[in-house]
Amino acid sequence: MKNVPVVKLGIIAVSRDCFPVELSIRRRRAVAAACLKKKIDIVECETTVENENDALRALAEAREKGVNALVVFLGNFGPEGPTSLMAQRFDGPVMVAAAAEESHNDLIQGRGDAYCGMLSNSYNNGLRKLRLYVPEYPVGDSEEVAEMIREFVPVARVLLGIKGLKIFSFGPRPQDFLACNAPIKPLYDLGIEIMENSELDLYDICQAAKEDPLVKSTMDSMSQELGAGNTYPELVERLAWYEVALRRFMEKHLGASRFGIFANKCWPSFQKYFGHVPCFINGRLAAEGIPVSCEVDIYGALSEYMAACATLRPPTLLDINNTVPKDMIQANRAQMKEYKPTDLFMGFHCGNVSSSCMIKPSIQYQLIMHRLLEPDKPPTITRGTLEGRIQVGPITLFRLQSTADTQLKSYLAQGEVLDIDPRSFGGIGVFAVKEMGRFYRHVLIGKRFPHHTAVAFAHAGKALFSAVKVLGVMDVSYNQPADRPYVEENPF
Repeated sequence: MKNVPVVKLGIIAVSRDCFPVELSIRRRRAVAAACLKKKIDIVECETTVENENDALRALAEAREKGVNALVVFLGNFGPEGPTSLMAQRFDGPVMVAAAAEESHNDLIQGRGDAYCGMLSNSYNNGLRKLRLYVPEYPVGDSEEVAEMIREFVPVARVLLGIKGLKIFSFGPRPQDFLACNAPIKPLYDLGIEIMENSELDLYDICQAAKEDPLVKSTMDSMSQELGAGNTYPELVERLAWYEVALRRFMEKHLGASRFGIFANKCWPSFQKYFGHVPCFINGRLAAEGIPVSCEVDIYGALSEYMAACATLRPPTLLDINNTVPKDMIQANRAQMKEYKPTDLFMGFHCGNVSSSCMIKPSIQYQLIMHRLLEPDKPPTITRGTLEGRIQVGPITLFRLQSTADTQLKSYLAQGEVLDIDPRSFGGIGVFAVKEMGRFYRHVLIGKRFPHHTAVAFAHAGKALFSAVKVLGVMDVSYNQPADRPYVEENPF
């Protein structure tokens, strides 16, 4: 993906000055060797931190080596003041882990007390109001710490992506979709830049793109991607104008940011002026890590981008849309696995899922918009959806959202797309999430989340949960097991 950060990990060991510094150095080298064995790229910083001057030298070394995500490793107890100072001054995500003791034969000169050191480090991080990534059990031997580092990589990628992100929006958020209307102030708190534009701006840049030399190669790329699914070849040039317009706009207006995504108005006036629906282009750009959300859903676009950073796979934005009919369930008992009917729903959108995440997709027209805009006529301006079944496999539902009073909240739920033909239109699939019915009632409805959900085509709940917690989001929900009630759930 072109529009997501590349994580360059570095590891710095710390050592309390009354402990043997050689212990931290040896244990750091063992962690680096374990990472190499596991094919986890990491830069060893040779400076071991015992005091504040060491912390400054270690940070300078990390900068010189291009490190943008830091592992602070307590090879022994560690000096909590210099360690937290170093984390505070490092310009990027920071993970903290500690060394476990190695042998009952070496618990005098070789005992590091890092288990205790983590507590002092945590206290000092709190004094500085730092939000660092701490693994679920942050103490281990070299192999175990290497696995913690592996899990840190997608978290760091999400955090780096947000730090360098600009969201471009076109058009006011629709009145009929007030769920997409959320205050943008919390985005600035996260360090995200916002650039809001009008639909007239979008029309203007699209008109200018018609003469762009990139149009021809974009058309060729579209035709190659679609193959037999290119059912309206005469439409491809018009779609290419729109895609090129968005690409050029992003190039021109990224400014101080490194990454860009879009939240665009896509109906009902869009079709009348642009002559198509934008869905296929939305999916194509998402495949590069540039999600383009529907209906000016700014937080939906952000949620998609975070999913892309976590998985390095194309995300999408779907409606949590409709129930699965009982006769469809009965006809597909073999595919139901252990799921209950209330664990199922259909995830749907007009046609914005990337082609690589679909089964035999093809360009079609948007049926609902056709009813509204071209009743009793052959589809013309409502063409441009990419329709078909969503691929079978693991998924994560995810959303980061602001409340009306500018408080961030989030949810996650892992599940899968089942091998069941949804027998409907659009980009659609039968989704299964354990205890979805209760999650739907007590999280999605109970906490007033929008109908849009970002979908990651992988199980990414662990990384995304960690990322939103590091961002300071306190209200994070997930689908509770059957024996664990929600706070507001009726116990009777």
